[in-house]
Amino acid sequence: MAKNEKGKGGEGEEKPEKPEKPKSREDKPEKPRTRGEKEVRIYSLATTVNECIIFLEELEGSRLLPIWIGIAEGQAIAIRFSGIVLPRPLTHDLLISAVKQLGWEVSKVVVSDIKENTFYARVAVTDGKKTEYLDSRPSDAIAIAVRAGCPIFVDESVFDRCQTLSKPISEDEVSKFKDELKNLKPEDIFKNLKTKPGEAPPKKDKPGDAPPPKGEEEK
Repeated sequence: MAKNEKGKGGEGEEKPEKPEKPKSREDKPEKPRTRGEKEVRIYSLATTVNECIIFLEELEGSRLLPIWIGIAEGQAIAIRFSGIVLPRPLTHDLLISAVKQLGWEVSKVVVSDIKENTFYARVAVTDGKKTEYLDSRPSDAIAIAVRAGCPIFVDESVFDRCQTLSKPISEDEVSKFKDELKNLKPEDIFKNLKTKPGEAPPKKDKPGDAPPPKGEEEK
């Protein structure tokens, strides 16, 4: 969790007062900086019989974020990520083409939130003057990102509230990591999910309930 920023010298120290700069009509308020977003990249894409798990790797850290997605969505990511170019456009290719035809471009995608074991994402598009954010499922956002060649980010709050994995370093850790993946289930990631202030706690599955059906892990 990001630490609160404090001024140099800490609290309680008296600081010399500086003369206020006269305001003018030309002064414009500073744009809020994007905070709490960590850039990631695709670390691995694992496929089971009826679902896929995509692992997002923190670039400046050791955390891995697994997200369960559908088979079709996983294939859409894998096709482009592996460099395969199909003769006809898929849905995500069509969306990228439409955005470009309208004079916009995809600047980044962000896995922005998690609510009740469901991931949420946003796709940022810009025309050079302004930026708009489109609500998206993480799988679609990532499929768009690999086609647009734009960066992928995860909000720090998502890392904080999920059970993440750590990247293996040695060969023994790699072997152990692969063994852990075989038994990894969605509830292992969500069991320690923390709620935001004022937000209702996530619903608990009844004993014996199976993992959430396909498509419910992300939005």
